[in-house]
Amino acid sequence: MDEEFRAAGPARPGEQGQAVGALTVADVLALPVLAAGLPTVVTGESELDRPVRWVHITELTDPASFLKGGELVLTTGMPLPTDPSLVRRYVDELADVGASALVIELVRRFHRPPDALVRACRTRGLPLVSLAKDVNFVEITQVVHALILGNHAEAMRRTQQIHDAFTALTLRGAGPEDVMRAAAEMSGHTVVLENLAHQAVICEPAGRTVEDALTGWERRSRAVPPGDDTDVRGPEGWLVTPVEYRGERWGRVAMLPTLVPPAPGKPTRAARAFGPEDVTVLERTAMTLTIARLIHATTWERRAHRNLLQDIAEQRHRSPDEARVRAAALGLPTKDGRFLAVLVDTSAELETSLADALEPTFGPVLVGELSPGRVGVLLSPRPAQPWRPAVEQLSRTALDVDPSAVISVGSEVADLAHAARSFREAARVAEAVLPDSPGKPFHELSDIGLRQLLYTLREDVRVQDYVERQIGRLVEHDTRHHTDLLPTLRHYLDAAGNKTTAARRGDLSRQTLYQRLRAIERLLDCDLESGERRTELHVALMALGVLRLS
Repeated sequence: MDEEFRAAGPARPGEQGQAVGALTVADVLALPVLAAGLPTVVTGESELDRPVRWVHITELTDPASFLKGGELVLTTGMPLPTDPSLVRRYVDELADVGASALVIELVRRFHRPPDALVRACRTRGLPLVSLAKDVNFVEITQVVHALILGNHAEAMRRTQQIHDAFTALTLRGAGPEDVMRAAAEMSGHTVVLENLAHQAVICEPAGRTVEDALTGWERRSRAVPPGDDTDVRGPEGWLVTPVEYRGERWGRVAMLPTLVPPAPGKPTRAARAFGPEDVTVLERTAMTLTIARLIHATTWERRAHRNLLQDIAEQRHRSPDEARVRAAALGLPTKDGRFLAVLVDTSAELETSLADALEPTFGPVLVGELSPGRVGVLLSPRPAQPWRPAVEQLSRTALDVDPSAVISVGSEVADLAHAARSFREAARVAEAVLPDSPGKPFHELSDIGLRQLLYTLREDVRVQDYVERQIGRLVEHDTRHHTDLLPTLRHYLDAAGNKTTAARRGDLSRQTLYQRLRAIERLLDCDLESGERRTELHVALMALGVLRLS
């Protein structure tokens, strides 16, 4: 007799938990239809939480060829061989295919489990259960089969709900905060979006506080190894999945275990394992976030100025002549003039204030919001009139309204057709302005040095990867061992390799400095006497500094 009742497929690779409500070996043994046989767990008591995915009745000597994993195998023991080596092979095949348990009825042939069978099951960790009374195997399969199918249908319904919810978020153009909030609500777990520099960009808590979730985040995140698939990783058991943007990985989403308060003298522990439903939520979160990054909503006010500025800045007009005509209609001189693009990054409403402040002294200007939080200004200084007074007045007006405003200037051009270049340059300047840059009412191209350039490229995965490859091991060593090798390296490089100066800046003895430099060379597998190698490390340190400004 060989009969199979299949209810679901085998577990997916990397699955660390089971769906809420999935049947386990212990659940099946507790069912009245099987409890009537007076079941006794002979081996594998610690493995009774294994999921049962279907039931298999067999009287074959090689049942494993009909199994796919997760089966509860029922047998009367009639075909069981007497040769211990054949018994071991029988059990090995069941264990290798992933059977959840072996149930043997001790009525017809055996009155106690054969010793060879017990030894083989104990060796392979396969739960062996004996039944002292005769039971109806077909009735067992029918009951378990119905329960599994019911759970499977509920899981499918829930999975469809998850897919529908994230599809709705995508269709309405939800922002990343909305996506992460939905993930936390659906899973009941805290979810965190981080970039490749291990910076937590968004945290949506569930079952724990934000402080608890993010305390020591970089150190904890570095302990979680990267991977290409959704899986549970790291010492805390995070469920993580990568997030990509235009085919390149730029970060990952982590789902943290829900914690329960520790008992006196006991460590905090996870409330429950992750299941297939959590995997579905996390993977759909990553997919929806990737789509959300492709959506750039733009709002418009003062439509005429804004549309013209956008067309000029992005060269969307049909021809330069069309741009000149439209600009002239708005009062901006277009012949024999000079043009200068200025960008004001601000959280305040400045369009009208800027236009009112500039026009009485410097004539008509184009002012409009190019994107949320960024106001564009196109100045056209009169012949022989320097542009700096106009930009200085613009800066004073903006900073009076919003002290945190950032004003960026492109280069002067002689034709409206070239104004797009000035806007692009101003945008590059704005991207390079470091937070809280002191003493500068406005910023221009000459202000962009190496540090500012690296700050501009801080979200580029290649820069983040470069930092990790160059000094990641040093950062991890300092974090793990509470050392100060990274500051020592910074003092040494800032001193251009002068050890005396580096020791003084680090308040170290020369002997201690030499010891630390040797440790750095050993950790980074490099020669600090190499000028090229010092340059590479100096750039990496500078990049790490600007990454931590974000």
